[in-house]
Amino acid sequence: MQHITGTIITFNEEDQIEACIASLKGVCDDVVVVDSLSTDRTVELAIAAGARVIAQAYLGEGPQRNLTEKHATHDWILALDADERLDDELAAAIRLLPLSDPADAYAFNRKSYVGPRWIRGPGFYPDFVTRLYNRTRAAYEPKPGHAGVLAPRVRRIPGHILHYTYDGLSDWIAKINWLTSRDAQGMFNEGRPPSATKPVVSALGAGFRQLILRGGMFRGTDGWLVTMTSMFRSFMKYEKLNELHEQQRRGGPPALDPGLQLGHIRGSERP
Repeated sequence: MQHITGTIITFNEEDQIEACIASLKGVCDDVVVVDSLSTDRTVELAIAAGARVIAQAYLGEGPQRNLTEKHATHDWILALDADERLDDELAAAIRLLPLSDPADAYAFNRKSYVGPRWIRGPGFYPDFVTRLYNRTRAAYEPKPGHAGVLAPRVRRIPGHILHYTYDGLSDWIAKINWLTSRDAQGMFNEGRPPSATKPVVSALGAGFRQLILRGGMFRGTDGWLVTMTSMFRSFMKYEKLNELHEQQRRGGPPALDPGLQLGHIRGSERP
């Protein structure tokens, strides 16, 4: 067994957490869960599965993930979301790694599912994500929105993360709603100005990127599904930014959606 700490950030993951911890335990001898004050049995099940659990109100993706490192026993960190698992090929490849150079980080390809359907649209597959790294030389970006690992050098190894992204299309749309509210609030806090044209320009750019640059037009229904949801997300985050500015102009507080104050949405981000 490699000396690796597996890390997970959670909020109401009682249906997922046990399988995720079991997957990590195939390659890790230490598992840490940082939980965003779940109201279900996530914490109880995580402890029973052998993880150490730290309670922390959600700080945003980057800060929350970096907090997990502070509680790790080992310098080598393997980060998963609760809805992710290592397939057998990837677990075997990790066990063979020498982990001798802390400047190395490792990226894995990821298969993402909507319900039982593996989505092969642009941005969904191939989808390499850096998840194994040494905390002495690498860390997640400290931003509250979508954050990735910053490392001196990234190597790819065979195998897949299996990512059970959304329960179905309705779940996908609900999470886009949450993510666009989070993104809009982040842009507002950074001082991004409102714009009448940015929502449309951003949506058209997302459509061009997914259909043309990433070849979505050649990927059948999956290509169009990913393109349309990407355009919707791009449009709505800038419309919500405009809405926050309008709330401020009218003299009221620029309000978050209620869900943003409760915790994070399960799973890694999709386009």
